[in-house]
Amino acid sequence: MPLNKTVLVLGIGNDILTDDGIGPRIVRQLEKDTPPSLFAFQTATVGGLEILEMITGYREVLFIDAIKTRDGIPGTIYYLTPESFKETLHLTNLHDINFLNALKLGEKLHMEMPEQIRIIAIEIVEDLEFSEHFSPQIREKYPEILAEVRGYLQRLIKGACC
Repeated sequence: MPLNKTVLVLGIGNDILTDDGIGPRIVRQLEKDTPPSLFAFQTATVGGLEILEMITGYREVLFIDAIKTRDGIPGTIYYLTPESFKETLHLTNLHDINFLNALKLGEKLHMEMPEQIRIIAIEIVEDLEFSEHFSPQIREKYPEILAEVRGYLQRLIKGACC
């Protein structure tokens, strides 16, 4: 539940599955670098129904998640909306409903859903290998990725974004 903050930055992923943990790692770094009055920061390992409670009550939510596309270049950043997004690795779940259906359900249940949802999806290499370290490709590009996402937050603050 929000604590006087209107924007939630939510990193989704698993820190022990190589590149899959990029969302939570970025969010933890942003939380250290960003004045606490501007955003709320959280991490999660799942999508679907389980995140509904996390996003309820916020005006805006920015998801940061990993994505694997057929011909994607590792480190590529995609800016998506719920209406346009390709299923990221965690906003879809084989054992749960997908994120779009979860949002629709939240609305039908009259939950206080965010007015604005943005998704930053980062193309990764590996998401099934157990390791707390990124693949070499993501490790090399991580400073650029973090800087780009940090810049995106700055544009949100200034109202010059999206």
